[in-house]
Amino acid sequence: MPQTRIKSVKRILEEQQIKLRIASKRISGVTTIATSLVLLVAVVVTVAYAQDKYTLKSPSGIAFSDFKGYEDWSLVSSARTDEVLKVILANPTMIKAYKAGIPGNGQPFPDGSKIVKLQWKQKKSTEAPFDVEVPDRFTQAFVIEKDSSRFPKSGGWGYAVFNYEDASKKFSADPTSFSDCGHACHTAVKAKDYIFHPYQKR
Repeated sequence: MPQTRIKSVKRILEEQQIKLRIASKRISGVTTIATSLVLLVAVVVTVAYAQDKYTLKSPSGIAFSDFKGYEDWSLVSSARTDEVLKVILANPTMIKAYKAGIPGNGQPFPDGSKIVKLQWKQKKSTEAPFDVEVPDRFTQAFVIEKDSSRFPKSGGWGYAVFNYEDASKKFSADPTSFSDCGHACHTAVKAKDYIFHPYQKR
């Protein structure tokens, strides 16, 4: 075989290899883009169907978004009835007031103070070596906020209830939770600026 023909065949093979590499990169790029689009669609669909609880408002207009970030607020106290376990959390404004001696010093909580009372159905622990009730299903967020200009008829406090349905994993505003829905029972502690729970020692 003449030398020039050998070089020609070699060159053809090299060109074919280059074309194959280019095609491979293109296919890889298309695959990467397709995969990215699939993942993006999955994220968008997940976000679309995930509930944003902070869009909810009570019948009297108290927005759940007023309590955004409550999951990380400080613990004030806890309580228990025959049916539910309760944990009471407060925002930084109210915690600061508690630590300053309010309401024991006779002063009212400042506007902007907020409390969230979280409630769970309870059950007996099957793991603890002693008899103890532990949280089972989360059922409700009962919220209270201080705004003297908005809620003058209820001691400056506004109340709302946001129920949680475990089956749907969604919150809903309780249709009977008006801004003064908790005021009737809280009048029993009017001398404590309508707040039952003191800031517990820790």
